[in-house]
Amino acid sequence: MAELKVAWKPREENELIGKEIDRLDGVDKASGYAKYSADWNTPGTLQARLLASPYAHARIKKLDVSAVMNVPGVRGVYVFPGRAPKDNQLYEIKYEGDPLVAVAADTAAQAADGLRAVRIEYELLPHFVNEFDLAGAHERGLARPQRDSEDGDVGAALKAADTVVRGYYGIHTITHCCLEPHGSHCEWRGEELDVHLSTQNVSGTAGQFAGAPEIGIDASRVTVMCDYIGGGFGSKFAADEWGVAAAVLAKQTGKPVKLMLDRATELKAAGNRPSAFAEVVIASDENGKITAWDSHHWGTNGFKGGTVSPTVMPYVVIPKNRRIRATGLVTHLGPDRAWRAPNHPQACALTCTAIDDLAAALEMDPYEVFMANLDLTQRPDVYAAEMRIAAELIGWKEKWKGRKKWVEGPIHRGLGMALHTWGGRAGNAKARIVINPDGAVETFAGTQDLGTGTRTVIAQVVAETFGLPLSGVKVNIGSSKYPASGPSGGSTTVGGVSGAHRRQALRALGKLFDLVAAKYSVPADQLRAAAGKIWQGEKEVCTWQQACRLIGPMRLEVETEDGRPVDDGLTSQGVGGVQMVEVAVDAETGVTRIVKYVCVQDMGLIINRKTAESQVLGSMIMCIAYALSEERIVDDLTGQFLNANLRDYKLARIGDIGELVVEFYEPDSEYGRGVVGLGEPPVISGGAAISNAVANAIGKRVSVLPLTPKRVLETLYA
Repeated sequence: MAELKVAWKPREENELIGKEIDRLDGVDKASGYAKYSADWNTPGTLQARLLASPYAHARIKKLDVSAVMNVPGVRGVYVFPGRAPKDNQLYEIKYEGDPLVAVAADTAAQAADGLRAVRIEYELLPHFVNEFDLAGAHERGLARPQRDSEDGDVGAALKAADTVVRGYYGIHTITHCCLEPHGSHCEWRGEELDVHLSTQNVSGTAGQFAGAPEIGIDASRVTVMCDYIGGGFGSKFAADEWGVAAAVLAKQTGKPVKLMLDRATELKAAGNRPSAFAEVVIASDENGKITAWDSHHWGTNGFKGGTVSPTVMPYVVIPKNRRIRATGLVTHLGPDRAWRAPNHPQACALTCTAIDDLAAALEMDPYEVFMANLDLTQRPDVYAAEMRIAAELIGWKEKWKGRKKWVEGPIHRGLGMALHTWGGRAGNAKARIVINPDGAVETFAGTQDLGTGTRTVIAQVVAETFGLPLSGVKVNIGSSKYPASGPSGGSTTVGGVSGAHRRQALRALGKLFDLVAAKYSVPADQLRAAAGKIWQGEKEVCTWQQACRLIGPMRLEVETEDGRPVDDGLTSQGVGGVQMVEVAVDAETGVTRIVKYVCVQDMGLIINRKTAESQVLGSMIMCIAYALSEERIVDDLTGQFLNANLRDYKLARIGDIGELVVEFYEPDSEYGRGVVGLGEPPVISGGAAISNAVANAIGKRVSVLPLTPKRVLETLYA
């Protein structure tokens, strides 16, 4: 077979890769034609609803569902394993929202009636839900030390330092708040189970359904499908208890069952990003060179008793002398799940803010302090170049004012910046490429499109390799029956699928070139595909369709044997980014507005410039939300999640966004790095940058994110 070069073509030779390409599924989504899991309603589909715990901490003394099946329209009832008392063993509820019972009925209203027929007796237990009360956690025995380590000699470095700054910083828990809640549509065909699941893990969840004790079938009998997903952000890797409940109810009733979480349960039970609070001591010499770091951080990931990983503290800028302590708080709150760039947004919010406060104490421009410490980062040259670009885009030198330089009037403007990093190595991915005798090309992969443009990226890679227009490739994804791909997490998807499809497309093209070479008596290793034709140098040999007719009656098909990442130059890992923000703070109301927000991001080879920019813009909007308004609010007295709805859980609206500027850092020397994932890096440093901008605007640090008007006013007039 003809040996073809694996490497990507030079940028200027590409027709599709690196260009701004519209999403293949854009019209379907915008028109409402796209079907999400919640849209599946095959004939006879029953609607299921969950009864979740109203208490943060309790035991179930009695659980009686005997009256449920007498409710009109109810067809099935399911008690989650272990919830009903058995042999004097009482189930312990550890958070509000813990699922207890599911009911399936002809309509959603009848399912709700069925839930009201459930009889439960609770034994209430003391609860602890204050995620920043370290002393209270210690008093109750709910504090879990995670690390206490020291590198270098922190004590000596602090004594020798010219400037030492002590500060308190924090970032509250937020939930994943997926627009499409968790859930599925389950339907049995004899002993075969079809699941339309809202998932980030199409290939990995079939076995989870099959392996559940209540189901107990071979994984080959389960098909998981997900054509479209309305958000996941790291929370949708599993079949989950409610997914299994839907499958069991479908088996029990002999009818399809759809179970999607209601909004309150979605926010309470389906995942959150842990909180983090820290006491930090940071020191430097007179030139702003950081010489020591000493921090103790704590927080909660719910009843599991963990907090942000100490391995990411301090963040990006790592001095030689550093001491890290970490404590996890056990709270009676819902469990955490991976949220875009796990640990990094919190670590950045506790680190880049402290560096900014150090700059203020030195009466230096934080830009200069960050620049002076780039040798303490992993990629100093990248950060230096990105900082210069970002500063030019936002007008840093022209707009910067020292933190203590107050201006008259209610509106105060300020600038802030922060740095971030991420791995982004390619994930596992397999691909099947099919070339039909009529020239039509299809691809098959068990990956998923979270809305990031995975379908479009695959089509671009294959079409570019074959020299075809985008319309010449049909992409098939979203089924567990296709070649297995890894879950979409860790910014691994685009790197994985682009490399896998490029390699298999080249294998298929090599086989096609062998057929062309034999037919037209030309050397196979001199052929190339471009503009719908096969070429020998600049000489046209035949059209794509003519070449494909040589395949014969059977189609040409190749498939990945081993889906693990390959170090062949198609993918890479490790990116850096810089974000700068200009804000306007109203000193009378405490309201913060984003004036201009700049992100300069390194990401290796760009496959689709339009969807890449869209990814960054979405991340920046999420940063604005968790920096200014988004947080889980829990009542200490009752343990209840007070704002578990889309009215009071404050996400960013159009009027909150301001001007967003995205710039990709693409030095010529970076071209050989290949593709690096982008899903997570841009969501990391926005919170810290916005906090620093507000501190610059009002002259004081608002210690805890989000920077609500109340917190701004309390800080300003303390």
